[in-house]
Amino acid sequence: MKSIFLALALIATGVHAAEEADDNPCDKVENEVQTLECSVYSRSAAEDLLSENYKSLADRMQMLYEKNPAQLTDITAKLKAAQQQWLKTRDADCAVEAFPATTGSKAFTIAQNDCVARMSDERSEFLESIGQE
Repeated sequence: MKSIFLALALIATGVHAAEEADDNPCDKVENEVQTLECSVYSRSAAEDLLSENYKSLADRMQMLYEKNPAQLTDITAKLKAAQQQWLKTRDADCAVEAFPATTGSKAFTIAQNDCVARMSDERSEFLESIGQE
C-alpha cells in the first residue's frame, strides 16, 4: 500500500515538475542555486534578443541601401566592427563589475551573467532603434 502511495506521489511530482518546466526560472528565486539558474536564463535570453536585433538591423540596412551597394557595404562593415568592439567592451566592463567576487565562484558567475544580460538588453534597444522610420 505504501508503495502505491509513493508511486502516485512520484507521478504527481513528475507531472507537476513537467508543467513547471516551461516557467521562467526567475519566477521563484529563493536560494543561491536558483539565483544562478535565473542569471544563466537571463543572460541567454538577452543574448538571443541581441542576436535577433542585430540580424534585424542588418536586414533593415539591406532594405534601406539595396540600391546603393557601396553604402550597403560601408554600413555593413561599420555595424560589424561596432558590434565586435561593443562585445569586447561589454565583456571587459562585466569582468570589472564582477571583480570583487572570485573568478569561477557562483557569486562571480551570477554578477557576470547579470551584467551581460543588462548590457545586452540595453544594446538590443539601441540596435532596434537604428534605421527605424
